[in-house]
Amino acid sequence: MKTSPLRSITLLVSSLLMTFACQAQEEKELPMTLSDEEKASLEVATFGAGCFWCVEAVFERIDGVKAVESGYMGGETENPTYQQVSTGQTGHAEVTQIYFDPAETSYATLLDWLWRAHDPTTLNRQGADVGTQYRSAIFYHSEAQRETADSSKAAAQEMFADPIVTEITPASTFYIAEDYHQNYYRLNESAPYCQMVIRPKLKRLELK
Repeated sequence: MKTSPLRSITLLVSSLLMTFACQAQEEKELPMTLSDEEKASLEVATFGAGCFWCVEAVFERIDGVKAVESGYMGGETENPTYQQVSTGQTGHAEVTQIYFDPAETSYATLLDWLWRAHDPTTLNRQGADVGTQYRSAIFYHSEAQRETADSSKAAAQEMFADPIVTEITPASTFYIAEDYHQNYYRLNESAPYCQMVIRPKLKRLELK
């Protein structure tokens, strides 16, 4: 399925603003870029919850989260591009890969934020974004994560009148998205999508 019109317009505007955004990047407080060695010392969570711009913005603000990367998981095409994933034909979901310190926050806590950050009862859809690439998904990295996700999903059902449709499946290859998708909200706060979708969500969740 095609990307929503609002998001398509935002992408065009974002491309024009990228030069200015890159110049301003050093002035903004950005999440730390981790080395492979640093990542290996942390636990990883991978969630799909609609537009990865929104999900990234939420989890960057959670205590104990050390880095968040936007990307693609759950499909069959190797090294997919954003344009390919946006067709809904590659099988991938837009996801955020979250690196966190389990001594500071737990996987269960991140799952609690996941249920609050999106509507897990709408199949292949979040707001105006429609397609399998926007599906609600938990990709677990261990049996312990699978068990925690199952329990959390069952408990979260009490929060929703409609059935939760979030899929819980083993993590597969994570393909990091293009550079202009990373730290999207922090670099493009004045973009229409950020103003109309992401900022209100952060405000509702009481995240600065």
